[in-house]
Amino acid sequence: MSLEQIHRDEWGRLLALLVAHSRRLDLAEDALAEAFEQAARVWPGDGTPTNPAGWLMTTAKRRIADRVRAEAIAARKQPLLAIDERNRMQDNDRGDELLRLVLLAAHPALAPEAGAALTLRLVLGVPTGDIAKLFLVSEPTMAARLTRARKKVIAAGIPLALPDARVLPGRLDTVAQVAYLAFTAGYAPGSGPDLVRVELAGEAIRLVRLMRSSSPVARASQSLTALLGLMLLQHSRRDARVGDAGELVRLPDQQRSTWHQHEIAEGLDLLGVLTGRETSPAIEIDGPVAASYLLQALIAAEHARAARAQDTDWVTIADLYRQLEELTGSPVVQLNRAVAVAQAGDLDAAMALADGLLTELPINHRLHAVRAEFLTRAGRTTQARDAYREAISLCANDVERSDLEQRLAFVVDPEGQ
Repeated sequence: MSLEQIHRDEWGRLLALLVAHSRRLDLAEDALAEAFEQAARVWPGDGTPTNPAGWLMTTAKRRIADRVRAEAIAARKQPLLAIDERNRMQDNDRGDELLRLVLLAAHPALAPEAGAALTLRLVLGVPTGDIAKLFLVSEPTMAARLTRARKKVIAAGIPLALPDARVLPGRLDTVAQVAYLAFTAGYAPGSGPDLVRVELAGEAIRLVRLMRSSSPVARASQSLTALLGLMLLQHSRRDARVGDAGELVRLPDQQRSTWHQHEIAEGLDLLGVLTGRETSPAIEIDGPVAASYLLQALIAAEHARAARAQDTDWVTIADLYRQLEELTGSPVVQLNRAVAVAQAGDLDAAMALADGLLTELPINHRLHAVRAEFLTRAGRTTQARDAYREAISLCANDVERSDLEQRLAFVVDPEGQ
């Protein structure tokens, strides 16, 4: 196994154990990074040790001991992280240590974007420079953001502990929301040159997998189960969404043979756990977060089950969006519902839904793009061209903007303008 693979597989678990051992987030993170650096220098010459994780753990602990000895006694008497000693003494489950670290990084005291970045750094070991690229900011900006998040963790006294059983499900919901934020940043970047950032979406999926494997409580979380199903179903289309020249390939035009079937199968199995193998939930869902992810996953499942685009059950999808809109009140969901209603054949109702969002989403380029499509179908080409121009002016994603420009070019201008 390569050092890179060991880093991917072991970083979060080793860091969680080191934080529990040292009670210091800063020391643990620095020591583990130094241990990996030493491994990169030593292993090529000496060979990979029999127990690589044990070697890294021992090396990191020595680094921590060296740093602690070098620090003032006063600093040592004021640990920066409070440990739930009762949990630590009673439960030596390494998975629980990882769960504690994830809950710490995704604490609700942190802003969602900061929590997502800190989770990627601490739990998955993603380098700061890579996180900066994923969130489209400079490396110094991301480094400063991570530093502020770490300081917030310390200043707020966020404990490295498992919350009370009454609180834990809500905290897992926060973790799920952080993971979905990271996934969305990869699946549908709002700006930048890429239509999809596969690596970030994949890291978000890995985070949820780690969470679900960390403890029985996390594995039983309906929010995490529904979210993993949703992400797998959406991520399965990644290769079909972008053409050979990097252009956007819309859903009806995608080569469904390139969809990752094993991920679709896993996603459908996860939904089956929650729905009893039916298309509608047959069991009670705990809370709006889990229900939201489940409804979105059921929509993705309808697309996954259709062998061809024309086989898609848009009536069912429109009804699922209606339920999701009632649950969330989100105008973006209403926009997606409008698309589904149009695809189901009721263009007038779809137009009314979209027009109703002009006040709520005036600068959302996707709203204007959807209206342009509806207006084109209705034969109102002059208004359609205006809507496309508005969408293009508001679009910050290079690939999407290029697609909109091409769609505008195909709308015939009756006045030749």
